[in-house]
Amino acid sequence: MEVNIEQLVFNENGLIPAIVQDAITGNVLTLAYMNQSSLLKTIQTNETWFFSRKRQQLWHKGETSGNKQIVQAITFDCDADALLVQVKPIGPACHTGKESCFHNLLHQQEEVTQDVIHTIIAKLKERRKQPVDGSYTTYLFNEGIDKVLKKVGEESSEVIIGAKNTDAHELTCEISDLIYHTLVLMEITDVTMDDIKAELHNRHIQKEGHSSE
Repeated sequence: MEVNIEQLVFNENGLIPAIVQDAITGNVLTLAYMNQSSLLKTIQTNETWFFSRKRQQLWHKGETSGNKQIVQAITFDCDADALLVQVKPIGPACHTGKESCFHNLLHQQEEVTQDVIHTIIAKLKERRKQPVDGSYTTYLFNEGIDKVLKKVGEESSEVIIGAKNTDAHELTCEISDLIYHTLVLMEITDVTMDDIKAELHNRHIQKEGHSSE
């Protein structure tokens, strides 16, 4: 596939900043630089390649660590002098082992609401691989799918009761419990949030298609 990058504006050193973002969670993972060669290799391989200003050479993200980034989309800003690279990360983006390179807080005016669903999913995966004594999540994984299914059934009933009681706080708590146990079930059965999103997307497209007939 022929790619035209002539519309992009590279700086005097032949580089363009590339903001790397988790395509699922929206979290900003890192800021790196690309030149024309690394950008083309990124497009050709669907994995991120950058240009190291310190070493003055191309580098393939995850080549040694295994923490590769699978490219989903690349867009550029209105001035054509910056890239947004949306990826599916395989492992942490930062060399420190952190998910994102942006983990040092400099200033925060008020509490920022994070994507708690994906934070919980990450914690579930961690607990599944590294059990912790006394952890309720570890307990559920040890008990297995039958126990989790029982909890999903119980929480579903509690949601119905909460709704019938017309108590918004009670209902919020019960729905939260149901979502948590559903996420545990998804982890056990290897159903991912991507699978759910894809199914909902397909249903939406089909519905739109039928409504236009």
